[in-house]
Amino acid sequence: MSSAAADAPTATRVENVGLDVIAESDRKGRPSDLFMPWFAANISVLGLSWGAWVLGFGLSFWQAVVAGTVGVVLSFFLCGVIAVLGKRGSAPTLALSRAAFGYNGNRLSAALSWILTVGWETVLCVSATLASATVLQALGWHNQVGAQILGFLLTVGLAASAGILGFEAIMRVQTWITWATGILTVVYLILVAPQISLRALLALPSGGMAAFVGALVMVATGFGLGWVNAAADYSRYLPRKASTAGVIGWTTLGSALPCVILVFFGILLVGSDAALGQAINADPIGALTTILPAWFLVPFAIVAILGLAGGIIMDLYSSGLSLLATGLPVRRHVATSIDATIMTVGTIAVIFGADDFLGPFQGFLTTLGVIIAAWAGVMVAEVVLRRRDYDEEALFTPDGVYGSVNWEAIGLVTAGSIVGWGLVVNSAASWLSWQGYLLGPLGGREGTWSGANLGVLAALLIGLIGHLALGWGRVARQEARP
Repeated sequence: MSSAAADAPTATRVENVGLDVIAESDRKGRPSDLFMPWFAANISVLGLSWGAWVLGFGLSFWQAVVAGTVGVVLSFFLCGVIAVLGKRGSAPTLALSRAAFGYNGNRLSAALSWILTVGWETVLCVSATLASATVLQALGWHNQVGAQILGFLLTVGLAASAGILGFEAIMRVQTWITWATGILTVVYLILVAPQISLRALLALPSGGMAAFVGALVMVATGFGLGWVNAAADYSRYLPRKASTAGVIGWTTLGSALPCVILVFFGILLVGSDAALGQAINADPIGALTTILPAWFLVPFAIVAILGLAGGIIMDLYSSGLSLLATGLPVRRHVATSIDATIMTVGTIAVIFGADDFLGPFQGFLTTLGVIIAAWAGVMVAEVVLRRRDYDEEALFTPDGVYGSVNWEAIGLVTAGSIVGWGLVVNSAASWLSWQGYLLGPLGGREGTWSGANLGVLAALLIGLIGHLALGWGRVARQEARP
């Protein structure tokens, strides 16, 4: 562990703090400071496209609004709860989870977190590259490869530099992104508002309970559950006496607010124009330019790139920390650079070398989402069970109070994953066709409930309830020690 003041990050200097516990003298700020980075990470115009995907379950307007809102808020509330561990332990999420899984047992959690974050940052980078290329071509630049290269360089340059510099740079850049994208997104919504038809929206037929639950869980999986493994990475710099309710509230508000607004407007637009929904399924961001005046295409490109870059920045920073938690013996900025390189290579491979990659890859991420849901359940239970701050030194040794491996927590994640995979159907990739093996009593893989994504909820509850029931004695014994 390092607590030297010299390692304290500044906006223009590379942060040397990795998995270290933040020194008392370096803890600063208020819970409200969490609003800007989380808002910037989630104000991507891609959120508008989720309106099409929610309505794709065959819901009415009000069903879609409720499913989208509840899915977003509840999933980011989980992030807010796990963020509490950051101010209690002043270490990254994947270092604090050693208390639940054991020092060595946590390596598996770190590896899964790393794969998930690298995967999502690659998907976001691909989306930003394609979006900028679409806009440039709409403006008359017919060199598709050149447009893609320019968009790619802009996205990677902004995201990688901030992620490598570290915490202070991220807080500064995310504040700029929040204001820029917030203002431009409002302008976008004003410009497309005339496309909204209340008559068409209110005429949408209602869907069944299975469709409603499926849409809600899909939204929760795509938003908050994609961030839970990084939730404490930004609250760790707060003083220990910072308000717990404030950490939960500002994390939830900052991350959920832009998503709720964007999904709501996406539902308004797609519910008013079914053809737009079909276009979004083919080109999630490029389709949004078809209802814009030409003069706003450049600002739209700025909104698209900055919004997606905001998410990439947070993912890069957290993926670097996850890589360190696997045991890789490098500095934080080196780990982040490794992840940025993987993201770069992955994006180039998708854009220039693969015709059908995103669908199977997103299916792979959804499969990991079941595991992350079980893991999140265990970590939420940790917040409920623990009453004292962490034994900081024990987080960095297998011989401390948290031990080497906690098979109970690992067993819960394993059980949650097995049950969860049995209750989801993943049609994005043929090699995931084995999933859904527990859906027989609910009508099978082709039944009404096959698309309800019940496996994610099941995995979350197995982790949460299981750790509350089985882990309380272990936590009590740990906290009874001096």
